[in-house]
Amino acid sequence: MITFFTHLGVWLGALVTFAIFSFLYKDNPVYKIAEQLFVGLSAGYWFVYTIYFILLPNMYDPLVSNFTRNWYLLFPAILGIMMLLRLIPSIEWVSRFPIALVIGTTSGVFFVRYLKSDVLNQLTATMINPFNGGSWVVVIGQILLVVGTITGLIYFYFSKKHEGALGTAARIGIYFLMVSFGAAFGYTAMARISLLIGRLQFLLGDWLGIISP
Repeated sequence: MITFFTHLGVWLGALVTFAIFSFLYKDNPVYKIAEQLFVGLSAGYWFVYTIYFILLPNMYDPLVSNFTRNWYLLFPAILGIMMLLRLIPSIEWVSRFPIALVIGTTSGVFFVRYLKSDVLNQLTATMINPFNGGSWVVVIGQILLVVGTITGLIYFYFSKKHEGALGTAARIGIYFLMVSFGAAFGYTAMARISLLIGRLQFLLGDWLGIISP
């Protein structure tokens, strides 16, 4: 029985994979069915996961075991209920308050995090001992790091018109920004290619058995 369901799962996975790949030809009903099936299964999975691995252990169990000590957990519970009121059109405006609180809190937390990781650490690495690498390759890389950081910041300086030396530095900063954006895009493309390789390994290994899974 276990072997039957295992083979059934492999065949269903292969069929759904081909259904998704059919979008490479054109948008079609088979692809839409597979897409909606994926979205529905994901929503159902995360719904159950949220209940059993987030709500119950982090809110319900502490309240039941020691309400006097954990009574403050009622506040996020109330905010969660207010957010669900968006499903009721007549009072959907109530959900705006917890949504605004979540967005504002998240923005503040991530602003400090990105300020520290992407701005302060970058400036610190640029200013403190920038030429202590030893190897000429490392020194060239550190020079590019300094030039790219300074010219990139100059590009975002809009209090003065970009002309003359300031305009030249801003144009150099654009080149560094384009290289960084291209590298980020290349990283994203490689991540998608790794997903494609994983699907091909599943089809050729688990499904057809041509290669070792």
